[in-house]
Amino acid sequence: MRKPVVVILAAGRGERFLSSGGKTHKLDALLGGVAVLEHVLRAARASGLPWHVVRPAEDTRGMGDSIAKGVRATAQAPGWLILPADLPLVQPATLGLVAAGLAAHRVVVPHWRGSRGHPVGFDAQCFDALAGLSGDTGAASIVRDCRLAGLALDLEVDDPGIECDVDTVQDLAQAEAQWKALGGGVKKT
Repeated sequence: MRKPVVVILAAGRGERFLSSGGKTHKLDALLGGVAVLEHVLRAARASGLPWHVVRPAEDTRGMGDSIAKGVRATAQAPGWLILPADLPLVQPATLGLVAAGLAAHRVVVPHWRGSRGHPVGFDAQCFDALAGLSGDTGAASIVRDCRLAGLALDLEVDDPGIECDVDTVQDLAQAEAQWKALGGGVKKT
């Protein structure tokens, strides 16, 4: 059975992190001695799902462009999990749960204690809408339309990592504290 692809969005400039005092790109910043991006890649690998990284390029000018580029590059996939590369604590089991939800829903949005997070899953029927995104506009309108049509699943998960993004040096410090509280890494499932 073909599995949805985790599209890891790593094309942003990370300007907020630098302006908050960061000395490197936020995806290269160390969390527990490992780069933020590498934490995300490890979670994707451990999930058993195929994955694709969208890197910076001249034609990538915002989240919409990044999503569209990643989806078009994996056009034959049965679906996609859109995962910003600045969520270093997301758990592999969460990726699997969102992917499994796509078997019966067009869109799957994970929640932790009532807060929305990532990755957001989209089935293959969303290809045209996702591939047509551009600029800084993400996929919120696609989620909203699917929710109104009764085609979205709001999935409660036991994973605070779905909302722990690293946009500033302070966010990195909070992620480090959370990482340590989790025992210094990925939860055992």
